[in-house]
Amino acid sequence: MTDSMSRTLPPQLAELVDDFAGVGPKDRLQMLLELSRELPELPERYADAADTMEQVHECQSPLFLAVEVDSDPERRVHLFFSAPPEAPTTRGFASIMHTGLDGEAADDVLAVPDDFYTALGLGEAVSPLRLRGMAAMLARIKKQVRAATAA
Repeated sequence: MTDSMSRTLPPQLAELVDDFAGVGPKDRLQMLLELSRELPELPERYADAADTMEQVHECQSPLFLAVEVDSDPERRVHLFFSAPPEAPTTRGFASIMHTGLDGEAADDVLAVPDDFYTALGLGEAVSPLRLRGMAAMLARIKKQVRAATAA
């Protein structure tokens, strides 16, 4: 990971990027699958994901996300994802976003480079189409954060 990128990533996300970059392609895929099992369950208020959350159509599996931003001075961001258990790659990407960005300040989330995911080194393990889904997740998160902080 480049120094400039590590300075723009929140600490948890930078740590994940370093973890992925430090292993080979097979291990990266295994790490992604492990992360897919760590994606938190949705709170009850998002039980009907299709009606209450935004769908990320670029993902190959149905993925829905919601972003909440606290009203405190830090404007902390909270992320919620819904992805089917039979879509471990998509769930893994969502888990990376959740682990790396949930609880971070809105400005820090908005500062994440749009292509940070390339530093994960997953290009050798998953298809470009799947990586485009991860880029779209980040774009939707940023869009929702901007909308919430503009009010």
